[in-house]
Amino acid sequence: MTLSRRELLHGGALVLLLGAHQIARGASIMAVRIWPAPDYSRVTIESDGKLRSRQIVVTSPPRLAVDIEGIELNPALRELVAQVQADDPYIAGIRVGQFSPDVVRLVIDLKQAALPQVFNLPPVAAYQHRLVLDFYPQQPVDPLETLIAQQMKENAWGSAPPSGTVADPLDELIARQGQRPPTAGTGRSGGSKPSGGDKTDRLIIIALDPGHGGEDPGAIGPGGTREKDVVLQVAQRLQARINASSVGGNPMRAFLTRDADFFVPLQVRVQKARRVQADLFVSIHADAFITPSARGASVFALSHNGASSTAARWLADKENRADLIGGLNVKSQDAQVARALLDMSTTAQINDSLKLGHAMLGEIGNVGRLHKPRVEQAGFAVLKAPDIPSVLVETAFISNPEEEAKLRSRAYQDELADALMRGILRYFAANPPLARSRPL
Repeated sequence: MTLSRRELLHGGALVLLLGAHQIARGASIMAVRIWPAPDYSRVTIESDGKLRSRQIVVTSPPRLAVDIEGIELNPALRELVAQVQADDPYIAGIRVGQFSPDVVRLVIDLKQAALPQVFNLPPVAAYQHRLVLDFYPQQPVDPLETLIAQQMKENAWGSAPPSGTVADPLDELIARQGQRPPTAGTGRSGGSKPSGGDKTDRLIIIALDPGHGGEDPGAIGPGGTREKDVVLQVAQRLQARINASSVGGNPMRAFLTRDADFFVPLQVRVQKARRVQADLFVSIHADAFITPSARGASVFALSHNGASSTAARWLADKENRADLIGGLNVKSQDAQVARALLDMSTTAQINDSLKLGHAMLGEIGNVGRLHKPRVEQAGFAVLKAPDIPSVLVETAFISNPEEEAKLRSRAYQDELADALMRGILRYFAANPPLARSRPL
């Protein structure tokens, strides 16, 4: 199908012409993928050479036209049409045709006005060259609003706490949505425990971070099990347990940094947790090693002074490369700000993280083998929230055939979720949550 420029622009105004990318001609398209998500939708075109493209954004009806130069239409590109999902929040459909002898045109019809980002990624890990088309909402998705919407949907509110207490920002925002009067916290914001019969009357929020996702599959077991899949399943099981639990009579709520198969940059995971004012941050992974004999679970906290072992340093370096594999637009305007934020972690946060890690490690050891008997430390980027106790849990070695089979088992996932839940409650038993004082 050939689309003329007049046909493309009929009924809409040209609002943006994005720059061209440099490439060698004659590249072949190897694979195409679409990753729909509430945060954004991504189209990935993988090729054996760097692609040069020109993009035109049209406002009415909203769509993006992409001219890819130096290629011919092939079956792989045609697959994009069928890959569009009906529930994709942004992409309504894709049309593809040979626009000229050496130019293929894609037209991505949108369900709503969106802000496109188009960029190239060099070969990394199992991927060759990738041309990435991201579609972001004009108003970014607010994780706090998402959390509130979930809470409203389940209608899980209790009675209001006593008057005369410090207002909780999350409850205030919920109150503005018309659900209930604002509640308040009675704990101190400075870092010590509530005394006597005091308690913190508010939601206790646990940020759960299933590692990897989307273009980044994480480790892959000998049986083909992908880390990104099993850790999301464990996180969802833990989410159900958290949402059914309370601390000192206060309801708990789990917030997932991703609730489906899509890529989330490391700094965005941290920003989401801070935006919902999480009390704890738990990143869930499944380790891999070059030999299948390695086994056992591990728990890690952040370190300012180097890794506690060579293995911990190696793992942190590997996990910190997730952005390269998942596909981060390095031209993002917020990249420098995000990196600065990730350098503000405090000694108090690390000490609290070690306490949380110790509580979790003790419980995980009751349901499976431990790789190391202590909480290890290294410079994990995803653990650098300056005001949230944060740990990374390697649930097992997915590279070990026996542990891979366990990770795929619903029974073992339930055991892991139960252990992590007990660890969270054990931590709060010794370290009661405090009143929120962080600004929204």
